[in-house]
Amino acid sequence: MTRQCPFAIDPSGTDIHAEAAFLREQGPVTQITLPGGVTGWVVSGSETIRRLLVDPRVSKDAYRHWPAWINGEVGAEWPLAIWVSVQNMITAYGAEHTRLRRPVAAAFTSRRVSGMRPRIEEVADSLLDRLAGLPAGAVVDLRAEFAHELPTRIVFELFGIPERSWDALHRIIKGFFDTAITAEDAQANAELLYTTMADLVAYRRKHPGDDLTSALISARDGGDGGDGGDGDGACGGGAVLSEKELVDNLILLFTAGYETSVNLICTAVSELLCSPSQLRLVRDGLASWEDVVEEALRLEPPASYALLRFAVEDIEVGEAGAGVVIPKGDPIVVSFASAGRDPAVHGPDAGRFDVTRATRGDHLSFGFGTHYCLGASLARLECAVALRRLFDRFPEMSLAVGEGELRRVESFISNGLKELPVRLA
Repeated sequence: MTRQCPFAIDPSGTDIHAEAAFLREQGPVTQITLPGGVTGWVVSGSETIRRLLVDPRVSKDAYRHWPAWINGEVGAEWPLAIWVSVQNMITAYGAEHTRLRRPVAAAFTSRRVSGMRPRIEEVADSLLDRLAGLPAGAVVDLRAEFAHELPTRIVFELFGIPERSWDALHRIIKGFFDTAITAEDAQANAELLYTTMADLVAYRRKHPGDDLTSALISARDGGDGGDGGDGDGACGGGAVLSEKELVDNLILLFTAGYETSVNLICTAVSELLCSPSQLRLVRDGLASWEDVVEEALRLEPPASYALLRFAVEDIEVGEAGAGVVIPKGDPIVVSFASAGRDPAVHGPDAGRFDVTRATRGDHLSFGFGTHYCLGASLARLECAVALRRLFDRFPEMSLAVGEGELRRVESFISNGLKELPVRLA
């Protein structure tokens, strides 16, 4: 790392944690340059992040609070434009966020998620049955054959996505999180994403089912309003969601539900295989699979950075009169990777995987405050089920490469392994 101002974020995420540690050393807020030349501020300190995530002076709405977006200085040609151009609950501010989140929260209930456990276990077992049929000693890419397949199948069923769209969505999501992508490829990928999701909405309008897409369409088209009330929703008798908001909410939920769980499962498995003593703690009943999930979330957040937030007014961070001022309208990036390894919270060994760590659950990997991830409980459930079933079936499983040979995805947003070669034994 070299000292410069502003600091240029590595678009490929070559060494996320070295970058996060460097930025944390500069202070809780540091000026940065994002791919495409957009300047802003990264927030690295855990406590500072918590305060800003609930600060009403911080918005996620580029259309209202980012002058460079509003005046066209930054537009659709920016490689990361899809992260701010969508209009859904994650990019909304204030009352608009409440309006857009309400029908999604009503459809994405804890009862719906908890009721999915038997199906998650069934899918996990079927994938493991297939792996058990491979020749003894075979090397398997566990990411491709298990960690990817389990949440993918669950999210496709959850959203009622027809099989004809599966391949296209796999390709789209890969491009969505590729932050080193060219502007032309990013625009083409965004267009394909909208076409595919619009096709899904059209299909589910004709063939409604017991799935999230159908539930949101019902809210959009004046069904139950998405909140179990009289159908008025949040708009006083109008549609709860516009058509674009419907599609954009589906894009958010699908992409987040897919990528987060894949990364989390891979991280948890690889950390246990690299730390046999930690796996032994679980097998001896001194820690649970849920403890593993929380420590994996802390150590390797499935998303390294969160894009973008904006200062609604000048915000001083630090001691009054002596802090750093984030000017009104400037972009803000949150470093979840930094927060998870903040020594002020997790101690001097914050970079070590420890399933008995007292602060393992004290992370921000699913956000904090009003934008806390609705899919957090599903991701946790999928990972815990995956770990229990996998290590019960293959107790002698081992890495097929050295720990230092594990390659990570090329992204500064998505934080996960590119592949996970193992011997099932």
